[in-house]
Amino acid sequence: MNVPVRRGRVPLVAVLTANSISTAGTSLTAIGVPWFVLETTGSAARAGVVAFCATLPIVVAALIGGPVIDRIGRRRVSVGSDLVCGLAVAAVPLLHRADALAFWALCALMAVGGLLHTPGSTARYVLVPDLAAHAGITLARAASLFDAVSRGARMVGAALAGVLIAVVGAESVLLLDAATFLASALLVAAGLRGLAAAEPRRAAAPVSLRAYRTELREGFAYLAGHRLLLAVVVTVLFINGTDQGWNAVLLPVHASAELGGPTAIGLLAALFGAGGLTGALLYGAVGHRFSRRAVFTVCLLLCGPPRYVVAALTGTTLPLAVTMALSGIAGGMLNPILTTVIYTAVPDELRSRVSGVLTAGGELAMPVGGLAAGLLVGSAGADGALLAMGGVYLLATLGPLVFPAWRAMDGAGGVPASRKVSSSEASRSG
Repeated sequence: MNVPVRRGRVPLVAVLTANSISTAGTSLTAIGVPWFVLETTGSAARAGVVAFCATLPIVVAALIGGPVIDRIGRRRVSVGSDLVCGLAVAAVPLLHRADALAFWALCALMAVGGLLHTPGSTARYVLVPDLAAHAGITLARAASLFDAVSRGARMVGAALAGVLIAVVGAESVLLLDAATFLASALLVAAGLRGLAAAEPRRAAAPVSLRAYRTELREGFAYLAGHRLLLAVVVTVLFINGTDQGWNAVLLPVHASAELGGPTAIGLLAALFGAGGLTGALLYGAVGHRFSRRAVFTVCLLLCGPPRYVVAALTGTTLPLAVTMALSGIAGGMLNPILTTVIYTAVPDELRSRVSGVLTAGGELAMPVGGLAAGLLVGSAGADGALLAMGGVYLLATLGPLVFPAWRAMDGAGGVPASRKVSSSEASRSG
């Protein structure tokens, strides 16, 4: 491929900046949309339905999108994804102001955003090893930077969302989110121009349904033959499902009934994000000296169940705020571990396909999590729903203690013999 390549850190900085802006915007949506639904409908069940419609397409896109990302090009997919998501988000407040936003239209717009969001974020995610090599830094440092910047942006976005919803309303917050998608698209379009790894893979087989099925099957087959990655997917599946119920339904309902409104949601989400940023940086500094499995297991136990229990048993902000900050620190150490393991375990030529399958598997329960949380609030009350979802989270965290596949986490990634990584790829993963 005769594409000129620019040496330096510009592409890495562009992706980190774009991803931080997009992530901050996503935090605005994550808080703004549930609050908008509660404000306009007063129904936790409807908030759960909207969460279901927003997350089900994410799973579909992740399942089928890996080969598409390689063929269209990671840069083009990221830019196109951001532009369409921005239009979908902007349409919600604009239609509502025109008194033309039916509930089905809100669900449809959230579905469009969910369908296009995952390919864009996956396209940026799978570029990290190439960006690290291009910038002349180690993969571990680049992965920690990527996660730390994302968590910092999530923290800022959450804090802004809580304040802005209280001051200017959820509609204006959604318009701001649309602007963040546009900014992200422009940064990626300019910053990755000329980077070979971000361009379409023209050496791939001619486009056909058969070739597409073959490439898609390769991603599934690789995951099926890798026990550690399978264990990761199953654990993350349950965690993401319960977290979706927490973010889309349980926390907004709890904040509305007990904590005084959206400002409390912004504060709690910001503290969780601040803790996550601290945890990611802490792991990058000293965490690599310890057993990955031990750190992962302890942090997984601390990250989730405590906040559900504290929210169910208390009705004030302070105890939950402290818990969220500590849980965030634990949660911040999880992604750098998983990211390093995944990048090391998956060869470059399969990275987009396998990452898509991993994302889809990890997010498979998210539509059900939001819907189940809404229904549980209606049948068991907010406290009962919190304890039930927290119990599911606790069961999911026990996997690394029980199943032997997790022992491979302290190895070199456990690449199956049928898919050895070439020496050049191994050096990029270093």
